Amino acid sequence: MRTWRVGTFSMGASLLLLGLFLFLSRFLGLDLVHVMSAWWPVLLIVLGSEILLYLFFSKQEKPILKYDFVSILFVGLLGMAGILFATLSATGIMGKVEEVVAREERSFELPDFSYQVDDRIKRVVVRTVAYQTTIEATEEKEVSMFGTYRTQTAKKEKLLASANDYVYAKRKGDTLYINVKTLPNELGPFYSHREVASTILIPRDVELEVISTGADITLNPRELENHWNIKGVSSLDIKVAETSNLSVQAVDVDGVNGADGAWNITKEGDPNLGDRVDAVHKSGEGKYHITISNTHYVSLNRN
Repeated sequence: MRTWRVGTFSMGASLLLLGLFLFLSRFLGLDLVHVMSAWWPVLLIVLGSEILLYLFFSKQEKPILKYDFVSILFVGLLGMAGILFATLSATGIMGKVEEVVAREERSFELPDFSYQVDDRIKRVVVRTVAYQTTIEATEEKEVSMFGTYRTQTAKKEKLLASANDYVYAKRKGDTLYINVKTLPNELGPFYSHREVASTILIPRDVELEVISTGADITLNPRELENHWNIKGVSSLDIKVAETSNLSVQAVDVDGVNGADGAWNITKEGDPNLGDRVDAVHKSGEGKYHITISNTHYVSLNRN
C-alpha cells in the first residue's frame, strides 16, 4: 500500500505559489515586501487542507498520518519568514528599510523668510546653529533669509513646507529675535544628515548680535552703519570693503589671518599653551564696530 507523507504536497504547493506570487509581482507592479508579508497564511491553508483531504479520502478504517518532517520544516521556515516580514511591516521597520534603500541625495531651496523692519526695531538678535551661514548688510528695511539645504530623500519631497519649519521670529520691545532651527534628523540606524547653506540679510543701520553654536559664518558688512557683535562661531570669514568705516575687534580668539598689515595684534598668545589672541582691524575712521568673541579662527579679506 502506498503511504502518503503529509508535508510533501504542502512543500511543493508552497514553492509553486511563492514562485507564482513573485512572477506576477514583476508584471503587476506589486511590492515585493508586501507580497512576502501577505502570502504566508496560504502555507497554513495548504498544510491544513492536505491533512483534511488525506483523512477524508483515505479508505483505511483508522488512517494513520505520517509526516515528512523535512518538508514540514521547510514549509515552516517559509512561514516564519513571512511572519517576520509581516511583523516588520506592522511595526514600520520594513517601511523605513525600504525608504533608506531608495534614498538619494537631493538639494532643495529653503522657503524664503522675510520680516519687515520699522523704526521701532533698533536691534536684531540672531541665534543660529552649526550650519554654513552668510550674513550681509543691506539697504532694504527687512530681515530676510534664503538659501538651500541638502538631504537624503526617497520620494523627492521637500523636507520644509514653509519658512516656519526652519526659522522663528519674535519682536520684543525694540529687539527682533531670530532663531534658526535645526532641521529634523533621523537618529539610530536610519540616520540622515542635513546640510544647510543660507544667507541672512540685515538692515545696515540696525544693531546686530549673532549667537552661534559652532557655525561657519561669512560676514559681508558692506557699508555698515551700526555695530555688530558675533559670538560662538567656529570659523569666521569677514569681507571688508575698502570704503567701509569699520573697526573689527577679535577678542580671545584662537587665531587671525589675512593680508599683511590687516590686523594689529594687541595680545599675542601661544596656541600650544592655550593662550588666545586679541587683534584689531581698522578701515577708515573705524566709526562702526564689529566685535568677535568666543570664536576659533577669524579670517579677514578686503574687497
